[in-house]
Parts: sequence; structure tokens; C-alpha cells
Amino acid sequence: MARSLRRPRTDVTTVIFYIFLVCTGLLMIYSVGAPPDGYTGSTVDLLTTPFGKQFVWAGISVGVWVCINYLIDRKVWVVGAYPIYAITVLLLLLVLVVGKEINGARSWFSLAGFTFQPSELAKFGVCLAMAAFLSQYSGKLSQLRTVVYGCIIWLIPAVVILGQPDMGSTLVFTGFLLVMYREGLTPLLFVLGGFTVFMVVLGILFPFQYLLVALLALCVLLYTFSLPRRRKLYGILGGVAGAAAYVGVQSGYGWQSAVALGVLLFALIGYHLSRRNSRLVATSLFFISWGLALTFTAHYVYTSDVLPAHQHERIVVWLHPEDADPRGSYYNLLQSKLAIAAGGLSGRGLQQGTMTRFDYVPEQQTDFIFSAIGEEQGFIGVGMLILIFGLLLYRITVIAERQRRTFARAYAYGVAGILLVHFLVNVGMTMGLVPVIGIPLPFISKGGSSLLSFTIMIAVLLKLDKHRGEV
Repeated sequence: MARSLRRPRTDVTTVIFYIFLVCTGLLMIYSVGAPPDGYTGSTVDLLTTPFGKQFVWAGISVGVWVCINYLIDRKVWVVGAYPIYAITVLLLLLVLVVGKEINGARSWFSLAGFTFQPSELAKFGVCLAMAAFLSQYSGKLSQLRTVVYGCIIWLIPAVVILGQPDMGSTLVFTGFLLVMYREGLTPLLFVLGGFTVFMVVLGILFPFQYLLVALLALCVLLYTFSLPRRRKLYGILGGVAGAAAYVGVQSGYGWQSAVALGVLLFALIGYHLSRRNSRLVATSLFFISWGLALTFTAHYVYTSDVLPAHQHERIVVWLHPEDADPRGSYYNLLQSKLAIAAGGLSGRGLQQGTMTRFDYVPEQQTDFIFSAIGEEQGFIGVGMLILIFGLLLYRITVIAERQRRTFARAYAYGVAGILLVHFLVNVGMTMGLVPVIGIPLPFISKGGSSLLSFTIMIAVLLKLDKHRGEV
């Protein structure tokens, strides 16, 4: 009896953050979607507007939350993790056949005027499946086979969604690397992943020979610093060699500089091999080879006709906006930046944003709603929103770390990873920091299936947390 009285209650802090974000989303959709002469007509007419439909979905989400919290036993999510995952994958396959095509993507089921996107529900299914998998293999992620099996769980729906095609939703599934890292995945894979992305971007931004000289110069500097005696002197000489190579590149002698650095590097490699520093040599040669392969491939793909036109335009808008058409592919991002800048410190006020009110910013209620917040609420408004998101993510990690079961902890980190990727990509997209790929801002953007899916994720998380003291 005493134990039941001490059962943990629902985490009120997380609930408050959730309510704040949902209400903020409803308020912004109401403001942005208001007609020039304001809302008119009856309540029924209001429910047919984007705000009204989102309000209905918010009511449905609250009802689902209540059912999860009071009617569904915690063990349903543990035992049913893999079946729920399988159902969501089947829905993804089914939507390719009978789904409704919107904006070039066959990603929605349509019924009675409402649309539902199964890829949003698939994120919840993968959260459960990853939690079930890691509860069995936690601590074994040092084994390559276990890592591959874990990645397959989220790669299957990601590949299916890519075929819709929906690049934004596909990218979100990389957030499950966070939970894999928490459960033992080596951080070296993240280093390699970050290096891969970095070199691909550099391969698009700069000519191949520039990066060849830069990589060789970095390795020469590393090798000279690794010499046993007079390290500072040799380090200075290595830096001078790199600076001379840079001057040579700028003077039009890029390939000659690369050859000179290559000869110097091979001489240093021979010395280090004689000193049995084979690990240093092997690691540096791997990163040189991998980096050059990435930059050459990225530069070739970008400058050739390999990519579809719309994907090439997105890369141009992201990395070379000066070459983009301000009335074409660059229009959305340009208007988004102007709207955020127009907000200033405190914003123009609700329903007072000219950029968003008069539809200068496309998709302003969905993918680009952050720009509407920036214009109407200003720096203070977006700063508060970012703070609340950060606190919510922090609270989820606190909930995760106090769990006694691996399943609950892994599930919590899965939810945190999904929310983190959604937030970073959406906010970065509206400001030009990442490519425009179309991804909603959690709890804020218009979209019933998105709101319902995130509500289910949070509700199940809090349900598991309420029973964290049970064996």
C-alpha cells in the first residue's frame, strides 16, 4: 500500500511546456491565417479555416492523451512495440498506392476533408521499436552486427518515405543516432559522420584542388608536430609549408603546390613508419582518402547533371545564394529572411506582419511558421520559443536518466532525438542555415498528423515515467 501511495505523478513541467507550445502554434496559425478583414461568420465557418482544423486536431490530441494516461496500460507499449512498428511501416507502403499527392509527394491519406500523414506516426513506431531493441541489446552496440540491426530499424521507414518522396521526413530518422549513442554507440562514428558532411559541403563550395592542398597541408602540420624532438620548430616549418602552399594556390599554382606537399608528406610518412607510428599514418591516410573522395564526388555531382533540377536548386539556394533566382528557387528563403528581419526586437504584433499577412512568405503556416513568429513577435518571441524548446528537450533527458528500465530510457532519448532534428532543421531552414527541405516545427506548424504524433510521443513518455518505480 505504501508503495502505491508513493507512485510518481505525471511530470507537470513537461505538460506545461507542451501546452505552451501547442497554444503558441494555435495562436500563430490564427494570426497568420486571418483574412484581411478579419474572421467573420459563425463558429462552424471558423472551424473550416486552417485555425479551426488545427483546433479540432488539438482536441483530438487531448482526447488521445487522456486515453493513454488513464485507459491504456503501460505494458501495451512495451509488448506491442514491434507490432505497432510493423503497422506504421505497412501504412507507409499503403500510402504509396492509395495516398493523395500534395506538392509532388504521395504522403497523405485523405478522408472527409482531413488529411493524415503516416510518416508522422512512423516516427512514434520507430521510437517504440528502437526502445524494444535496445532493451535487449543495450551495452552491445560496440558490436558491428548490433549497430547494423539497430540502424535497419529506422532505415526501413526512412527509405520508404524517401520514395514518396519526402526528404525532410527521411532526414528526421537520423535523430535515432542520439539514442544509439546514449546506449553505447562509439562516438568515432559521429566524428566520421561530421567529417563526411563537412567535406561534402566544402566540395561544393570550393574547387577540388583547394581542398587537396588544404588536406595535405593539415597532414604535414600534424606529422611535423608529432616529431619527437624540436616539436615547436618543426611545427613552425610545417605551418610555413602550408602557408606557402596557400599562396601558391592563390597565385594559380594549385596542382604544383599539391605535388610539393605530397612529396613532403610521403617523406614524413616514411619517417613515421620507421618509428613504428603506423596508427598515426593509417588514420591520416584514411581521412585524406575519404575526404578527397567525398570532395571530388560532391563537386562532380554538383557541377554535372546528376542531380534532379529541384535538388540542385536547393543546394544553390543554400550554399550559393548569390547565384540563385530571387524570383524563383530563392524566393521562399529570401522572403523568410526578410520577414524575420522585419520583426526587430519586439515584433509588429499579432495580425500586423505585412510579410506573412499578405502571403509574401509561402507555406507560412507550415514549414515557414518560424518566420511568421519572427515578424510578429520579434527577437523576444523567437528567443522565448527557442528557450522553451531547449527546456523541453532538457526535461526529456532528465526524465530519461531517472528511468530504471532501458526501454523507457531509450524511448525517451528517441523522442528527444526526433524533436531535436525537427527543431534544428526547421529553424535553420527558415534562416538559410540548412537546405530548404520542408519539415514542420513540432507543436507549432499547422498539421494535424504532426501534432497528433508528437502528442502521442509525449503522452507515452509521461505514462512510462509514471511507472518508473515499478520493477
